[in-house]
Amino acid sequence: MIVKAKQAPAEQRFLLRNVAWPQYRAFAAALGERHVRLTYDGKDLELMTVSHGHVRGGEMLDRFLNVVTEEMDIPMQSGGSTTLNREDVERGLEPDRCYYLEHEYLVRDKDEIDLSVDPPPDLAIEIEISRSCLNRMAIYAALKVPELWRFDGSLLRVYHLTADGNYVEASASRHFPFLPIGEVQAFLLRRGQLDETKLVKSFRQWVREQIARGWAQP
Repeated sequence: MIVKAKQAPAEQRFLLRNVAWPQYRAFAAALGERHVRLTYDGKDLELMTVSHGHVRGGEMLDRFLNVVTEEMDIPMQSGGSTTLNREDVERGLEPDRCYYLEHEYLVRDKDEIDLSVDPPPDLAIEIEISRSCLNRMAIYAALKVPELWRFDGSLLRVYHLTADGNYVEASASRHFPFLPIGEVQAFLLRRGQLDETKLVKSFRQWVREQIARGWAQP
C-alpha cells in the first residue's frame, strides 16, 4: 500500500508498506542517482523528494564543518549523502551529510563503504524541513552511528548514541567538544541575510578568532 504523507512545500513523502529487504534494494538500484531519498526500517519504505531549503541547510552545515576541520587540522573524510544500510539489521537510509572523523584512517583508501565490515560514519547530519513518516533516529541507532545533528530550519540539536542503543540530546559534540553549537546555529540563521560566500568567510573569521583565544583539538 502506498500512502502519501504530510509534506512541507516542495517536499513530498510517499510511504510503501510491507516492503521486504530485496524489494528495498531493488528500489535503490532502480532509482540510481535520482534525487529521491529512501528510508527503510525493516518493513516500510519511505520515498522523499528534497526541497531547495532542505539542501541549503545541509550545504551550509557541511561548509561550516569543512572550515572547522581545515582550521583545526582535524582529519576528516566526507561521506556526503551516501546510502548507509546493513542487511543483517535490514535498515537503510541516506543522511543529508555524514563524516568519518575518529575512524577516518580506517576508510581513507576506500571508495565504497560496506557497513558489514567498515565502521559507520562518526557523525551524520539530518535536515528536517519536513518530518519523516519513519523513525530515522532508530535506523541510525541500528546502524550504530555514534553522533547525530538535527536541524529543523531554526534549531540545531546534537545527539549521542548511548551504550543501550538510544540517542540522548547533548549540549556539545563528541567530535568537536570545543565548538559552541549555539554559535553554529546562529550562523545558520544568517543564511537569509548574507550570500554563502560572505557567510562562510564570516564563519571562518570567527573560527580563527576562537582558535587564537585557545580552542584546543579534541
